[in-house]
Amino acid sequence: MTLNTILEEIQEYIRAQKSNLDDWEVSVEILRDLIAQESPTKSQPVDHVRWINIGRVVPNSYNPNAVAKIEMGLLYTSILHDGLTQPIVTVYNPESDQYEIIDGFHRYFTVKSNPDLLKRTNGMVPIVVLDKSMNERMAATVRHNRARGSHSVHGMSNLVFSMLEGGWEDAAICNELGMEPEELLRLKHITGFSKLFENVEYRKSWMSSRQILIKKQYLEAQHEEALPEST
Repeated sequence: MTLNTILEEIQEYIRAQKSNLDDWEVSVEILRDLIAQESPTKSQPVDHVRWINIGRVVPNSYNPNAVAKIEMGLLYTSILHDGLTQPIVTVYNPESDQYEIIDGFHRYFTVKSNPDLLKRTNGMVPIVVLDKSMNERMAATVRHNRARGSHSVHGMSNLVFSMLEGGWEDAAICNELGMEPEELLRLKHITGFSKLFENVEYRKSWMSSRQILIKKQYLEAQHEEALPEST
């Protein structure tokens, strides 16, 4: 049996499944999985793009990227006219059987929020899956954002605080996120993290992560109270 004959039989089988959308999608995904397993570039996540029901894709809680309203409108127009040209970068959570977004939240949100786009994709979105720990996910999100555009200071400072709380050293954060030491220092001041250990030698045992978080929330509340009321 020749390769062309095998491919023709596979094609006929997949076409026969179209009467049942679920069977058809499963057949296509199985074929994609098989190809990805044997691909010479399988080490690259983009080599295996999967189409997943959008209900199984969820945002993360730490993305510091901010997109203006007009740019979100342009993103909708781009997807409407050109389709989805980039997959959403995710990690898989086996406990919830969901895929958490590392990069691509705005593409995900635009499709989910517009029934016309959702209809075109049969309720699915394209994803690639990385194998990352929580701190690695945060770093990956920032690298994607900084390589492409801007991010909000508030979101970035919260993310840096979470990494510091998780035990990351200053040098490691700068290296992973592509930051200058001065930028990290400013963000530490914004979060109040540096003030917690002012004029003392830092030792983790002095303050638990929970205590640090409570103090951070207290400092933020004080800052908000000090802001003048808008007229």
